[in-house]
Amino acid sequence: MAATKKTLLGPLVGAVDQGTSSTRFLVFNSKTAELLTHHQVELKQEFPREGWVEQDPKEILQSVYECIEKTCEKLGQLNIDISNIKAIGVSNQRETTVVWDRLTGEPLYNAIVWLDLRTQSTVESLSKRIPGNNNFVKSKTGLPLSTYFSAVKLHWLLDNVKKVQKAIKEDTALFGTIDSWLIWSLTGGANGGVHCTDVTNASRTMLFNIHSLEWDKDLCEFFDVPMKILPNVRSCSEIYGLMKAGALEGVPISGCLGDQSAALVGQMCFHDGQAKNTYGTGCFLLCNTGHKCVFSDHGLLTTVAYKLGRDKPVYYALEGSVAIAGAVIRWLRDNLEIIKTSEEIEKLAKEAGTSYGCYFIPAFSGLYAPYWDPSARGIICGLTQFTNKCHIAFAALEAVCFQTREILDAMNRDCGIPLNHLQVDGGMTNNKILMQLQADILYIPVVKPSMPETTALGAAMAAGAAEGVGVWSLEPEDLAAVTMERFEPQINAEESEIRYSTWKRAVMKSMGWVTTQSLESGTP
Repeated sequence: MAATKKTLLGPLVGAVDQGTSSTRFLVFNSKTAELLTHHQVELKQEFPREGWVEQDPKEILQSVYECIEKTCEKLGQLNIDISNIKAIGVSNQRETTVVWDRLTGEPLYNAIVWLDLRTQSTVESLSKRIPGNNNFVKSKTGLPLSTYFSAVKLHWLLDNVKKVQKAIKEDTALFGTIDSWLIWSLTGGANGGVHCTDVTNASRTMLFNIHSLEWDKDLCEFFDVPMKILPNVRSCSEIYGLMKAGALEGVPISGCLGDQSAALVGQMCFHDGQAKNTYGTGCFLLCNTGHKCVFSDHGLLTTVAYKLGRDKPVYYALEGSVAIAGAVIRWLRDNLEIIKTSEEIEKLAKEAGTSYGCYFIPAFSGLYAPYWDPSARGIICGLTQFTNKCHIAFAALEAVCFQTREILDAMNRDCGIPLNHLQVDGGMTNNKILMQLQADILYIPVVKPSMPETTALGAAMAAGAAEGVGVWSLEPEDLAAVTMERFEPQINAEESEIRYSTWKRAVMKSMGWVTTQSLESGTP
């Protein structure tokens, strides 16, 4: 029986899904897109000072190895031969910045996470150098000058960390986002590791020209970044190198996408106008705009969606980014301790059934789209003696939905085509109260695939479809049909609008809270 099971399965593809709060390794059947098994490890975040967010790059790498080994063990228990795994894709938290030494393989400082705010004063001083009538940073990159992107984090490391300065002088420093750090390490590290990234991750650094698809000399000069430390930019689907250690030694790494692009591919949004929203640590709504860059007048980002092969065309997307979504649940669990596990939030919210006029603006890292106000801070308002933890739990879920609504409104204004439904994915979509609230607040149906791991699926699809691997067909007629769950709006439109306009009033109260001085950094 075991032998027939092995032959029936056909080629498998693995995916590393390296997120802000956890790492996972998942294995898919390339013919049916079925998830066979996976393993997950939660990661620590460090907050050395107010507004600083860091992670240990070695802990991240170790978590990847652990997830791969444990998943392979689980496949063994299922009687599945791991030699069926023909390729590995990588998807990662974007913008998070690592600098390491190419001779020792050691990180020269902690990874500075995308949420980190230490570069606010850098952003302000650089903004003054951009001529008012020619925002060349935005026109080349599609991005506003913000603490969110890698260039300013790298600029801070070059300015403040002695080890980094020394490695630059000695020509041993390498820079990368998490995908680059992982691929370099997994393909041999100091012994011949491949230093590369893909177009989607490169497009989030603020150093990459999204029109020419190359590192930009003017941008590198503007941010004082030496070009020699940058990785080679490749497409999202090609063989970068082979695994050099562990259970999957010799398997090609052949897919790489920033997590939000991976989810767009995993949701099969291959056509102009298709959009998805991923609910993770943050919340990210991407709309495929085809081969053209659409620039937003309403605070959205223009970004590279994917390029599925060296000779394949590039696709672009409009993106709305919300900094805090799942992170607000983690905050209620770890900081306020009003829940013991993230799953409990659904029970509390259900008990309340309403926020009872309580509104929660989780601007822990300022506000991202559509406001881009780094001085905003989290507030809970509308409190009365009647308010209890159940109402606050409900308000936290509503906050995720209201932030998504703001982005959807901006997207509708930029594209002129209102979405008639929203495709969703990510860990938080298991929360049925959240999904129903989202449908009510958007006043359109919310559609969720029965297998919510679309980020990992997208990375697996890119890896399996790569030239030289060729086990996954991306032809529309070959893509496995996905079963969906639909949530229809259940409240009337007027009530939805009243709640939304009250939320917007609360947002105004959270803005302009912090002065730059309070974010000023010392040096490590």
